[in-house]
Amino acid sequence: MEKLGRLITAMVTPFNEEGEVECEQAKRLALALLNSGSEGVLVVGTTGESPTLIREEELRLFSEVKSAVGERGTVIAGTGSNSTAEALEATKEAERIGVDACLLVVPYYNKPTQEGLYQHFKTIAESTSLPCILYNVPSRTVVSLSADTVIKLSQIDNIIGIKEASSNLGAISKIISNTKKDFLVWSGNDGDTLPILTLGGYGVISVASHLVGNQIREMIYSFINGKTSEAANIHRRLMPLVNALFIVSNPIPIKYALNHIGFNVGKPRLPLIEPDEKSAVTIRDTLKNYKIDLNI
Repeated sequence: MEKLGRLITAMVTPFNEEGEVECEQAKRLALALLNSGSEGVLVVGTTGESPTLIREEELRLFSEVKSAVGERGTVIAGTGSNSTAEALEATKEAERIGVDACLLVVPYYNKPTQEGLYQHFKTIAESTSLPCILYNVPSRTVVSLSADTVIKLSQIDNIIGIKEASSNLGAISKIISNTKKDFLVWSGNDGDTLPILTLGGYGVISVASHLVGNQIREMIYSFINGKTSEAANIHRRLMPLVNALFIVSNPIPIKYALNHIGFNVGKPRLPLIEPDEKSAVTIRDTLKNYKIDLNI
């Protein structure tokens, strides 16, 4: 499953002025990301505003982006839900469309037990031949997927990895130490990428790679090739940008940043709104200090 890529961008969903999904711009963005360091794209994740997309929009995005990307990179579909039945059906539809893998977020709001989480992910994985990536993001889901549950789930053949956004390096270390070598751990937070790589993690599903994909890729491969000082230098240099891109809830800052540099992706959908002026100033001022890799 290493073919999925070490650097995957959690892609924003472009909207037009009426707030409708703009598939042509989504395809253009996916190709631009692949041309600026990304090895794959995640469609309809948190950054893609999955909570406010309807199923028809999601499936169209999976289809349109995969048709544009072809074999140039991987397309991972965000098919998770707090409803097992809905996640199962979305995953089956994504498989029919022909995506390369699916991302399954920890169910949110209903606060399942660890056994409930195990049964949820097991049920979905057994319904598909797609590679399944777990997604642990307790700041949004309330419940965190425990290391022990991840280890247990890793024994299911097509659960091939996890996007870890808990920032719990102890738990992440336990996962890496107690799963097979081919179970991959991607950082779910840009600021945690290098620390997770040092623990034996695989890569990152990134937000900042919309803007500095080549630089993040250089950091990852510098570390892998033993150039740890170079990797650390890049990590430190990028941290002010990472902080600015999370000054308010993602994807508000990254959408604002993309629009500001001239790649129009529209406003976020309600209940998300554009950043307040103080946050916008911070984003604009921070961008001035960076070379932008994305081809506008």
